[in-house]
Amino acid sequence: MNAAVATSVFAVFMLATVALGLLAMRGRGGGTGGLAEWSVGGRSLGPVFIWVLMAGEGYTSFSYLGAAGWGYNYGAPVLYVVAYMSCGYAIGYVVGPMLWAYARRHGLVGITDMVAHRFGRPWLGAVVAVLATVFLLPYIQLQITGMGVVVSTISYGAISLNWAYFVAFAVTTGFVVVSGLRGSAWVSVLKDVLVIATLGFLALYVPMHYFDGYGPFLDRLVTEKSEWLTFPGHGDSGLGQAWFISTSFLNSLTVVIFPTTVAGYLGARNADALRRNAMYLPAYNILLFVPMLLGMAALFVVPGLVGAESNLALFKLVVDSLPAWAVGVIGVAAALSSIVPMAVFMLVIGTMWGRSVLSLVPRWEQRQKGAAQVVVVVAGGLALLLTYTAPNTLVRLSLISYEGMAQLLPMVLLALVWRRLTLAGAFSGLAVGVAVVCVLVFTGNDPVWGVNAGLVALAANLAVALAVTFAGPRDRDERPDDDVLAKDELEPPAARTVRA
Repeated sequence: MNAAVATSVFAVFMLATVALGLLAMRGRGGGTGGLAEWSVGGRSLGPVFIWVLMAGEGYTSFSYLGAAGWGYNYGAPVLYVVAYMSCGYAIGYVVGPMLWAYARRHGLVGITDMVAHRFGRPWLGAVVAVLATVFLLPYIQLQITGMGVVVSTISYGAISLNWAYFVAFAVTTGFVVVSGLRGSAWVSVLKDVLVIATLGFLALYVPMHYFDGYGPFLDRLVTEKSEWLTFPGHGDSGLGQAWFISTSFLNSLTVVIFPTTVAGYLGARNADALRRNAMYLPAYNILLFVPMLLGMAALFVVPGLVGAESNLALFKLVVDSLPAWAVGVIGVAAALSSIVPMAVFMLVIGTMWGRSVLSLVPRWEQRQKGAAQVVVVVAGGLALLLTYTAPNTLVRLSLISYEGMAQLLPMVLLALVWRRLTLAGAFSGLAVGVAVVCVLVFTGNDPVWGVNAGLVALAANLAVALAVTFAGPRDRDERPDDDVLAKDELEPPAARTVRA
């Protein structure tokens, strides 16, 4: 009976999710608009949609599973999530409007477009698209895995993991192919309402139900589990202060050029919406403390979870004590926290390939949107296949994505503000950075000397890029700086008033 109730609640919300995504395109030509309409919402999303869409970066399956799992296993090191996202929003206050203005001025729809335009080499956009896809696919797999675990758990085991994985793929693909970024923004509204409501409820319910309040819970935590409250946390994790600082620094830089973040930037109606979001979004991170604390609360309620089971720390508390309908609602919030970011990742991969790779083939040049939609299905299907054949831990997958994507920082960001950086320098640095991060991660040397391996690789990347740039000849590019470099084009107050 519990399985039937929870699964029914989940099914109703999933149908509503698909319907909401499809309704997002009502009045938009039935989904027949061009690539810009599909991939960046026609550059017309207002502050509310941009806010909820970009907040989705912080609330994924990691929030309900990985954050609680890290709180359960290690404790304090998990706070790096709050640190890097808050710092990233501050950096985004400057970078977001700059990228928005650059893309709008030149009619660009993603980072591959920007790189190709900056260096005047269409093939370079294709190379970046392929590389970015390699680092984004594991993140889609992460969301499929996370949603599958959630669905299987809230169904009390009635739905197998394999079927749950397929549901994640089918629901996401169902609306993102048709509605694109706008549909993801609409679904984000539903997701955020449920996330705020469920995490707010759990923040009060779990301490009261299991410990008679926060006072007794925190007293017990300090007395019995003090190791979890200091660096490097519990066990021989290697996640000390140097790792925390280096990871927070690296990720705060990387998140501003992450393809999904840039998609949010480019979908904005104006740059002021991005500035306001940069100021308000850090407050949203307060909710991230809830799964972290509940993960540590699970140490006393469900001790002995090991390996991947620790990611279920929060849901063990929920399933064991709440009625089935409440379990279903919380499961929906967690599932939508997988669906929304997964949809944007699939959309971004499709956009990169449709615009920068397949468009190089003459027969696909005029059908970029159709090509992008095909790639969405292929990318999602490949990630689903990887989920079945090569499952991995949640947090490790997301870290690899960020460390690899960080190597694009010089080519994407530095190149847009410094004309002297040459193609040879940027490309050489990228090759070295990717090689170093792959060697360190896949040989188990992350962190290395206590420092995030991605930051070590980025340092090597920058060193090589600068050395090759200064040692070699200047690029022969006759275009003026205004056509090549990015800048934040502030509007005069009068223009803002008229537009508002």
